[in-house]
Amino acid sequence: LSAARPIAARTTQPAADKSNARQIARGEYLVKAIGQCGDCHTPMNEQGEFVQGQWLHGKKLEFKPIEPMPVWADTSPSIAGLPGWDRETTIKFFMTGLAPNGQPARPPMPMYKMNREDAEAVAAYLQSLK
Repeated sequence: LSAARPIAARTTQPAADKSNARQIARGEYLVKAIGQCGDCHTPMNEQGEFVQGQWLHGKKLEFKPIEPMPVWADTSPSIAGLPGWDRETTIKFFMTGLAPNGQPARPPMPMYKMNREDAEAVAAYLQSLK
């Protein structure tokens, strides 16, 4: 009989963790580089830099439309951690551009029409910001 060999410690992440990390990284890219969500959803300091620790926590918008627009949103909500939204509702919002009440988001929020994979990635990233 041979002596039992110790089981080596696992040094890699399970496949599900790697997949989730990739999805979150894709969502971060979409939020930061493509959607540039921080511009409207993150407070800025006097130098125009994002305030540390307030990433995607919402703010009062500094700009207004040239022509009066009755549905214009003067503030943006906090989207870090998706407070008040569940994952599937968020995914549907980014795929259809419609809020749970069936209405489009108030301007200046774009009416996104993402594919499911991108919408899932954005939702995963936003949820990761709790």
